[in-house]
Amino acid sequence: MSLGDEPGYGDASRGEDGGYGGSGQTRTRLPDRPGDVYGGARRGRSSSRSLVTVVGVVVLLIAAIAFANRGGDDPSSGNGDSDKAKTSPTAASGSRPVESKTAGIPSGFGHSEQGAQSAATNYGVALGSTGMFSTEQRHAIVNAVYAPDVAAARQPDLDKAYSSEKFLTNIGLNKDGSAPAGQTFISRIIPVGTKVAASTADSATVELWYTSLFGLSGDGSTNPVSESWYTTTYQMKWINGDWKVTDFTQKDGPVPVGRDQTASTADDMTKAVEEYGGFTYAR
Repeated sequence: MSLGDEPGYGDASRGEDGGYGGSGQTRTRLPDRPGDVYGGARRGRSSSRSLVTVVGVVVLLIAAIAFANRGGDDPSSGNGDSDKAKTSPTAASGSRPVESKTAGIPSGFGHSEQGAQSAATNYGVALGSTGMFSTEQRHAIVNAVYAPDVAAARQPDLDKAYSSEKFLTNIGLNKDGSAPAGQTFISRIIPVGTKVAASTADSATVELWYTSLFGLSGDGSTNPVSESWYTTTYQMKWINGDWKVTDFTQKDGPVPVGRDQTASTADDMTKAVEEYGGFTYAR
């Protein structure tokens, strides 16, 4: 077991030997010219009032047609929408979300496919967080997320990997895992969707598709915050009244086409991460 097997670790910087920490690979593309972080030419923007007017008319027309075709408010007339909601992998289940936590991580998930998806997603968020770089928090996360026997087996290897001076140096952190003065360490997973690939009464295979942010925000950062996309497949088992992870695999993507947007400044990125908290996923 190595750190490269942990979800979220694949977002780290390239090591000195040219390899990557995780099974997913993240490439940092250097700017081709000043002011363009991602390189390449930028598209011009049109400010034509006539174009704005035409777009506005089209939007209003579409809205009017949609309103005219809407059914009544009678629930019986919305069977089609109801069926779509039931088959949607991220539709609300109608069950109350969990109200308990273990080591700050939601726990006590429902004994159902929806409960397994919620558990896998929340566990993925925890495993990809900055808490994994603190010994105390890492132990709490691993014990809360994994099945007891799996947690005991993984813990020693995780401790060794996350305390590796070479690894910490490669991603720009100090030897104790802290960020350099004036910089903020960011490691966050943002779930996009889940699906159950297989399930039985007490087990489930859950696929979590997510985007992640990883790096150091601040002046002088050698590992600026970048975005990556992965899908992690979790093997879940119902143990002692809750879902626990027994194993997982990770792969790149699906990766969307990036838009032509200007990267934010280090100050803006730091402020956003400090002001916007992460999500607790439930359905």
